[in-house]
Amino acid sequence: MDWKVPLADLDFGEEEEAAVLKVLRSRWLTMGESTQEFENKFATFLGAKHAFALSNATEALHLACLALGIGVGDEVIIPSLTFVATANAVLYTGARVRFADILGAHDLTISPQDIENQISPQTKAIMVMHYGGFPCQMQAIKEIAQEHDLYIIEDNAHAPGASLNEIMLGTWGDVGCFSFFSNKNLAVGEGGMLVTNRDDVAEKVRRLRSHGMTSLTWDRHKGHAYSYDVVELGYNYRIDEMRSALGIVQLQKLTSNNAKREQITRRYRQALSNTGIGLPFCDVIGKPAYHIFPILLPEGVDRQLFIERMKEYRIQTSIHYPPIHTFQYYRQHYPGISLEKTEAAAKQEVTLPLFPTMSAEDVDLVVSAVCASL
Repeated sequence: MDWKVPLADLDFGEEEEAAVLKVLRSRWLTMGESTQEFENKFATFLGAKHAFALSNATEALHLACLALGIGVGDEVIIPSLTFVATANAVLYTGARVRFADILGAHDLTISPQDIENQISPQTKAIMVMHYGGFPCQMQAIKEIAQEHDLYIIEDNAHAPGASLNEIMLGTWGDVGCFSFFSNKNLAVGEGGMLVTNRDDVAEKVRRLRSHGMTSLTWDRHKGHAYSYDVVELGYNYRIDEMRSALGIVQLQKLTSNNAKREQITRRYRQALSNTGIGLPFCDVIGKPAYHIFPILLPEGVDRQLFIERMKEYRIQTSIHYPPIHTFQYYRQHYPGISLEKTEAAAKQEVTLPLFPTMSAEDVDLVVSAVCASL
């Protein structure tokens, strides 16, 4: 489809091309100097003690669960209004999920009150997801976790560079997990990062990331080791040097690009304020990353017809997200779940284009198509 305005686009230029070319010319393609530099700079950016680059964010979530000892017999409270990987990563460990509702149409993040409602004797952790790059109510959630002796895992796929009370998202809990997929604020194609301030978690993740080995190929190449032991059942969750090199360049652009996303969001909100469309997150807390721009269609508007009309104007839209508990697999394994606020918002939600290289004219074109498609 030849979109006039796509849903997302990359801010890639000569710097990214040069970074990848440098890796190719180095003739070292996996887990070397670029990966170490990316991890160090990312950890410094967040104020985190440890950062581990991975092939994708799902692996980060999986390793977070494993490193915290989550497994068979345990439960993790998660939102349903998120990408399915949030839940899948828990299930990979043999644990089960408990779905909590969102705050409402004004704020699509997980509800602290419903987190409390979902706590059971089997609950071991809370996994929050900073929907759209907007902070969850982390102070309240942290108090709940402390009261009930629960771990906190942050699914920070939407929110690199976001903060709350001057604390970077991803560092509020025990572990933070980031996505660098092609449509994310920091994009490398496929890729992820796990961050933590806990030394015990870091040591566990360091081994699990690469087959449970005690040393890496890069260590042996540099002469720091000549062999290795395998001390536990690990995984091949390593990132390659090309994506790490892209990540270094993209990290340099992240703060300015998030600011551009904020400007675009403000323009959208001003233009759509009197259309009858629901605009979540108007009352911003903290400093969001403005990953996506979700709207809630007015009652009575056929969403599929709206999307088709937008397509006729060559404006790409999406849905974030079909709730996880409504998918066939999860209906079969978690029958009878009802999340009133999640389901109500999900039926009305449409995501409009948002990316840092959008022009004011692009935004106005989208707004005009929206008004004509209602």
